[in-house]
Amino acid sequence: MLETRAKLKGLKHVKSWDDLKRWVAGRWDGVVEAAARRLGEEVRGELEALRDKLKKDKVAREVIAPALLLIQAERLGVNETTLRYLGAVISGAIGGDGYVSAAEGKVVLTSGERGIALLWAAVLAAHGIKAEVGEARDVFYVVASGGDAVKLARLYFLYGPPLLEGDKKVINYKLAEAVGLGAGRLNVSWEGLRRTPSGLVAADVTISEGGAAVKYNVYLRGDAVELQFRSTDRSRVELAARLLRLVGVGAEVRKEGGRDVWRVRAYTDMLAAGREELRKALAKIVKRAVENGWVDANKAEGWLEELEEGRVLKEGWPKYNIQLTKGALVVRFSSPNPDSIERETQRLEKMGLKRGVHFSVKMPEGGDAGYMYILREGLAYAAWLSVYGSGEQQWLAAEFVEYILQRAGEEGESVRKKAEEIVEEGKAKGSLTLKGFERAVEVGGREHVVRVIDGGAELEESRRGKKLLRIRITAEVDGVEGDYMITFGRRSRDNAAVGFAVARADAPGGREADAERLAAVVEALTGRKPWVYRKKNGKIMIECYEGHLEGFSCYAELADAIERWLEETSRR
Repeated sequence: MLETRAKLKGLKHVKSWDDLKRWVAGRWDGVVEAAARRLGEEVRGELEALRDKLKKDKVAREVIAPALLLIQAERLGVNETTLRYLGAVISGAIGGDGYVSAAEGKVVLTSGERGIALLWAAVLAAHGIKAEVGEARDVFYVVASGGDAVKLARLYFLYGPPLLEGDKKVINYKLAEAVGLGAGRLNVSWEGLRRTPSGLVAADVTISEGGAAVKYNVYLRGDAVELQFRSTDRSRVELAARLLRLVGVGAEVRKEGGRDVWRVRAYTDMLAAGREELRKALAKIVKRAVENGWVDANKAEGWLEELEEGRVLKEGWPKYNIQLTKGALVVRFSSPNPDSIERETQRLEKMGLKRGVHFSVKMPEGGDAGYMYILREGLAYAAWLSVYGSGEQQWLAAEFVEYILQRAGEEGESVRKKAEEIVEEGKAKGSLTLKGFERAVEVGGREHVVRVIDGGAELEESRRGKKLLRIRITAEVDGVEGDYMITFGRRSRDNAAVGFAVARADAPGGREADAERLAAVVEALTGRKPWVYRKKNGKIMIECYEGHLEGFSCYAELADAIERWLEETSRR
């Protein structure tokens, strides 16, 4: 564009990185002039000094992109096309060492050199965004605040990292913060209610934000309200997906078969989790279709009920069903649309949960709805990730746990308490350490003081090929030091986790005293008494169950091995 529209010479000869550095260096006077005009003459000296540093790749990698953006703004002005380039480059700068804070209302870029920070401030000024340059601990910050931060966050969200399905940059915590900060002048409208040649009821919904707008097709199908956008221009479909996310609908970009056609699609359950502006527009379409006699009133009532219920949901989430069945918490998502089941499955997998271990899935078949069932272990592990995970996983897990607790609270006090109990258990995993642990417990009518010296856990394979978990604890009980080994395996008939330990006859005080000390260690660490019994051959056994294993998983030295063993031995 700079070659053809702006008539800048020499760009057609740029064939390499070195060529590009030389081209930018040859036009550096124009870059300095543009920056000084926007920031003041006092920045001229520092920016002129950058010209000589362009020979160094380390500096050039930070300088070339903002320099080109400033030249572009000078020569081509600010419009949707040039803003798209700015948003793409900004996403790289923020995705590196920058950050977005919706709570503080600011977007921050960083650099190791003041001259580069000033160059970025000039680029932002050229696009109508005011930013301050500051320094802390030899790092220079370019900070946009208030309304300027909103403008910058909007560009990052609308034109930043790709949303293509499977891309790990789809949902990251920086992008999420940008959504929270950048959602401003959002508008949703509808028009064109009609019957298609095939008999479907259709309408158009337009979502616009700032200077970006996309018109979507809405279809009232047999089992759902469907909103979609299709195009051979992937960038337009990316924008369509971003605008949907801005109204609280977490739809993904997908490629249709082997063709160069891209689409984003959302159904009733997804749409019901969106913002009120979108749900109102869809409800009006449904009601008008009923008035025209084009849609069955009973069917429409179900759609309208979902769209109304969406008001109580966390934006961006479909409705999960949460209830107590025989005292157990059941967390389930159901839908007749395979895309909806697949979307929620991907959401759980991105946060680190594994199918068959933490949740199970059944896709829709023969007109019946499919479902996704989250196991107790899945909710507990998500709670653990919400505290001890990092980056995208931690953010996704925290969002998920917050939503499940919200839904549980809506279902009643007993459901809420059960969900909170599981979440607290999950957060406790790995939060304690064995070394230095000390507690007094009562076993056999006597108080015992347990002080743990060391411990660990490892997976082994038995001679029959079964996976075993061995937990080793070195502890001092009433001043007597001992090494205690508890071996967990899976019971054949029901796959329950069961752990065994044998009291040692050669221990101080004999088997009885050793069994009492070992029972004290187990109870002190897990809060649960083990079962102690004598076999016909005289051996004294200490038996533990899954409740004890949950207690052991609270300790950092044991948590990873326990989680791995549970995963590798689960039948689900």
